[in-house]
Amino acid sequence: MKLLAIGKDAFNKEQKQRLKERFRAGSLEGFHNHEILELLLSYAAPKKDVKHLSRVLIHRFKGLRGVLDATPEEIKAVVGLSENSAVMLKLVKDVAGVYLKERIMGKDVIRCAKDVIDYLNLTLSGERVEKFLAMYLNSKNELLSVETLHEGTINQTAVYPRKAIEKAFKYNAQGVIFVHNHPSGDATPSDIDRQLTKILDRAALAVDLLVHDHLIVGRNKHFSARENGWIIGCPVYSRPTLP
Repeated sequence: MKLLAIGKDAFNKEQKQRLKERFRAGSLEGFHNHEILELLLSYAAPKKDVKHLSRVLIHRFKGLRGVLDATPEEIKAVVGLSENSAVMLKLVKDVAGVYLKERIMGKDVIRCAKDVIDYLNLTLSGERVEKFLAMYLNSKNELLSVETLHEGTINQTAVYPRKAIEKAFKYNAQGVIFVHNHPSGDATPSDIDRQLTKILDRAALAVDLLVHDHLIVGRNKHFSARENGWIIGCPVYSRPTLP
């Protein structure tokens, strides 16, 4: 039995080394999702049979995206996974979010709208609670800051227009894009979403703050209030288009 265990450990070590060499040779090209996860886990759990664990995780959370969206508590509930593994998987996604945010900071977000959507999809689409954000822009539509104005159930009273305006003054912003997610994954707007958009747009108009859009982020798509004629503070034809 001892020889069998030694042989298994040697095989696991060799398998991990092969994955690392494949990555060094050609990045993640040609990797299956379970192999990407296996490579990640090989650093957090070097003595575990991560090939088996990666397949278990992919199956339980229905894909790599589901694994990265899972909470550390959910990850640790999988037999054989440690605190280190759970923390590392959360860290990978959070680091990616910081990277994508840095890519759009100081840039004209209207011209690099795809990068904005990529950032929002990564950071919001897997959230379990609603988050309401404001992306503040200067006169050149360059991103100044991304602020979380509210977390939890969103309604007309939860997101105070005054808070949004105060933050705009703080950054001397000339424009703003409001964003919130639907944890259900369905980006279809509600009546409350429509009412909130009108309230915020009118409040912004009163202080000459241009509302470029209010985006609702779902699981695989987003909804644009501007494209659907909800933004009333400025003529639609004068507003840049987000994808």
